[in-house]
Amino acid sequence: MSSKMSLKEEVLHYLTTIPYGKVVTYKMVAEALGNPKLCRAVGNALHSNKDVVHYPCYKVVNSKGGLSCHYAFGGIEGQQHLLEKENIEVINNHVDLKKYLWRQ
Repeated sequence: MSSKMSLKEEVLHYLTTIPYGKVVTYKMVAEALGNPKLCRAVGNALHSNKDVVHYPCYKVVNSKGGLSCHYAFGGIEGQQHLLEKENIEVINNHVDLKKYLWRQ
């Protein structure tokens, strides 16, 4: 993590790198920022995001592909809607990580 940016800024910046039609996990974001133990902090940063258009927090799912019932823009239904707009199929509140996970 850069000393010039806060954790939240780092997380939001990372979101802008996720390609269309792909998702990542909380742990992947934490690892990309240099500390896999920051998963909960990543979740908190995502929850405080106010700009889903520029910072697509809906592209972050849990380690099993599950959507967040605490998603700030409409819960699971809101997250599902935004994922489906990117042609990411959601079945039973989960995405298929084998198909949609972004492998950097």
